[in-house]
Amino acid sequence: MALPDILKGLRLPVVGSPLFIVSNPKLVIAQCTSGVVGSMPSLNARPAELLDDWLAEISEGLAAHNAAHPERPAAPYAINQIVHKSNDRLEHDMAVCAKYKVPIVITSLGAREDINAAVHAWGGIVLHDIINNAFAKKAIAKGADGLIAVATGAGGHAGVKNPIPLIQEIREWFDGPLLLSGAIGSGDGILAALACGADLAYIGSAFIATDEARAAEAYKQAIVAGSSDDIVYTNLFTGVHGNYLKPSIVAAGLDPDHLPESDPSKMNFGGGAAAKAWKDIWGCGQGIGPVKAVLPTAALVDRLEREYRAARERLAL
Repeated sequence: MALPDILKGLRLPVVGSPLFIVSNPKLVIAQCTSGVVGSMPSLNARPAELLDDWLAEISEGLAAHNAAHPERPAAPYAINQIVHKSNDRLEHDMAVCAKYKVPIVITSLGAREDINAAVHAWGGIVLHDIINNAFAKKAIAKGADGLIAVATGAGGHAGVKNPIPLIQEIREWFDGPLLLSGAIGSGDGILAALACGADLAYIGSAFIATDEARAAEAYKQAIVAGSSDDIVYTNLFTGVHGNYLKPSIVAAGLDPDHLPESDPSKMNFGGGAAAKAWKDIWGCGQGIGPVKAVLPTAALVDRLEREYRAARERLAL
């Protein structure tokens, strides 16, 4: 399965997923310099003017690493754009991405030909996240270069499909870049994603419990202490179904076992309201069992690599 040059030569076949609120330049730089693709949502930079500063910081940080370590250059980075009608920053944020020629743009909640064409014009590639095969076909028809299959158990906005049939159905017609997201927190999980037919694993929640992540200490410790039993699937908080940590829902005075349904038409990803709604409710996937401590990002990637190599050896690959 053909990968574009930008995704070749990674230390591990891993893309760190953009973490709303949590991702920041320090985390992205740490991911990339550890040999995996780092990413963040453009909306994490608030106010909007901060995005230019953040992309400058990432660009300069990666250039400095590459100058000091030409034998192990940093992996590329990605910026996530919410392509939803309520995101009133999309045009501004895309212009900033164009200025820095962001190598990878991850699009969510809407596939648009003009967005894909803009990224291609500056030499970047587009990966679009989807939860089923029908959305996958629409994304590729509109010009996305690759797909992120968001299976059951993924943190934040997540689907309900088992990863095995989801990847299989997409691979029947698509041989381009395909990532798998959903409860991957170990090197064994990375290899399992590849065995399903994906090219790369898409990992988010494990990176929340890192030194560089912009998350409250209680959020990080809840991930360390938690397991898949502590994850709740609901659309209450954003109008889109997603997975969240049960302790944060309890702390908000809600009963995680009896949450009401939300009205999807009330989705709003513009302004500060969305950030406020998510701030105290902690998005998280089911794959947090392997996370035993808050560590530097480099140490987490070291663990993932050890486990990945051991899994390959165990299967004599």
